[in-house]
Amino acid sequence: MSYRETQNMRIVAGEFKGRKILAPEGKNTRPTTDRVRESVFNLLAHNPDIPTVEGARVIDLFAGSGALGFEAMSRGAVFCLFVEIAAGARGIIRSNIENFQLFGNTRIHRRSATDLGPKPNGVGEPFDLVFIDPPYGQELVAPALRQLEMGGWIKDGAIAIIETGMEEEQNIETWSLVTEREYGETRVAVYQYGVA
Repeated sequence: MSYRETQNMRIVAGEFKGRKILAPEGKNTRPTTDRVRESVFNLLAHNPDIPTVEGARVIDLFAGSGALGFEAMSRGAVFCLFVEIAAGARGIIRSNIENFQLFGNTRIHRRSATDLGPKPNGVGEPFDLVFIDPPYGQELVAPALRQLEMGGWIKDGAIAIIETGMEEEQNIETWSLVTEREYGETRVAVYQYGVA
């Protein structure tokens, strides 16, 4: 399996702080940098209106290397489902699961995030926390959110952390914007499901 270890790919905080995260080679995967990941989790930690990561069930859509999901596990999430269609990226996620010894409370789901279908019983209860970090400029966020809703994947009040390019327009319904931040060419928005 071909992979890279880069200086900006380490767990930022928690149980696995400082540990390396493997990422697929090539340009098809754009891992979230340490700086943006740290900012994402700070948004969650310092907002009293939304649930915390600790104890959460997490689904990481367009997972790539799985960096966001592994960061959540390091910070106390109890389960993470990594959703990834690319075989190479799934192999890297498996390697990261092995490196972090997270066999019992992680799973990889081979499916497109925009074609999830109904939630299988085997992945447990609906999810509290969603990470969505799709390829930029392809307007994939709204279709992925609709799949989560229609397939029974998420709880009422679930939180979605969405990373997109600055210029992308979002047509998001049934989710309320909690907060958003800009980091260079990246926009990070936090939405909550079913809360007016």
